[in-house]
Amino acid sequence: MHTLYLLSVYLHITAAIIWIGGMFFLVLVLVPWLRKGDRAQAGRVMKEAGQRFRTIGWACFGVVLVTGSFNLYVRGVRFSSFVDPQWLASPFGKAVVYKLSFFALVLLLSAVHDFWHGPRATLAVQKDPRSPEAERFRKQASHLGRLNMLLALALLGLGVILVRGWPW
Repeated sequence: MHTLYLLSVYLHITAAIIWIGGMFFLVLVLVPWLRKGDRAQAGRVMKEAGQRFRTIGWACFGVVLVTGSFNLYVRGVRFSSFVDPQWLASPFGKAVVYKLSFFALVLLLSAVHDFWHGPRATLAVQKDPRSPEAERFRKQASHLGRLNMLLALALLGLGVILVRGWPW
């Protein structure tokens, strides 16, 4: 069981790295580079990159969900733990609840970004890159993407807390 647990942790961390690294690449490398060029071409590139990353990102979410659930199970967390006031009040219980809550929020925001704002922004940019509508949708998608990136960093920190404990 220990080997399976270590493999699960490894896959969990790898999926998180791919997801978070992909977001950082998009926000810190691709988007700034695209802003220097033709907006219509940038819209096409962003649409294709977004669609490819969306597939990878959601696959990573699936891996993180399955491996995270297994990892918690191996560490003794059961459904009954979530109604146990003593467990919920423990530092570990609090970290688990925070991490699961942030993960649920990330899933929700990712769905809104990936299936609503992102596609609308790319279509508006392709239609008329300089229109107020294109700019509004682009900004909304950008804000959601950045918020998700910050939440991803919080999830990373909570993962460290689950393993090493709270710093205070």
